[in-house]
Amino acid sequence: MVRVVVDDEALVRSGFGLILGAAEDIEVVATASGGDAVETVRRERPDVVLLDIRMPDVDGLTVLRELRMMPDAPVVAMLTTFDADEYILTALHSGAAGFLLKDTEPEQLAQLVRTLAAGGVVLSPKASRTLLHSHPRAEAAVDEEAARVRLLTARERDVLALVAEGLSNVNIGARIHLGAGTVKDHVSAIFTKLRVTSRVQAALLAQRAGLLDERPQPEATL
Repeated sequence: MVRVVVDDEALVRSGFGLILGAAEDIEVVATASGGDAVETVRRERPDVVLLDIRMPDVDGLTVLRELRMMPDAPVVAMLTTFDADEYILTALHSGAAGFLLKDTEPEQLAQLVRTLAAGGVVLSPKASRTLLHSHPRAEAAVDEEAARVRLLTARERDVLALVAEGLSNVNIGARIHLGAGTVKDHVSAIFTKLRVTSRVQAALLAQRAGLLDERPQPEATL
């Protein structure tokens, strides 16, 4: 059972709560406004938190950092409209595990939460393109960082491409016939070579480097 907290706008909270509550393997343990998010998470200990990147009463990035500093911190995905939001890159570097559009199709939402809970990435090609186009000054830097993908071995490139598709270590291992521990070692080496600290950052660079252009794109992500 995946335990979830949904945060911020009343309409989004109620809509997401109804959709996720209908899934047999997902329990919405709480919804909260921005100012109550940290205390709610401390009390409920959810696996996944869906957090608005922009909130009227508290800075979503501050809440993100506080949540990521907790012992056994939950996975935090940011809710956004991708409306040229200047905070997205900062959220990436602050430990966000992905981004969900507020108008995500209902039939996709539960699967995206499952992906997050399993340690996967929620960052579609559409989302990453919008992110980069919203931050043109960051584009050159990202291109330079994406060039580090050339440092990876062929197997590491395979693993990175599957990370960018949103797969967890267990699912990656099943796809390419490796043990989860071996996949974990590959992911650690990838992080070191790419100089990133999260699966989302690695996925963004994989997409920028064109790794996903070489393989069929699943429709299960955003």
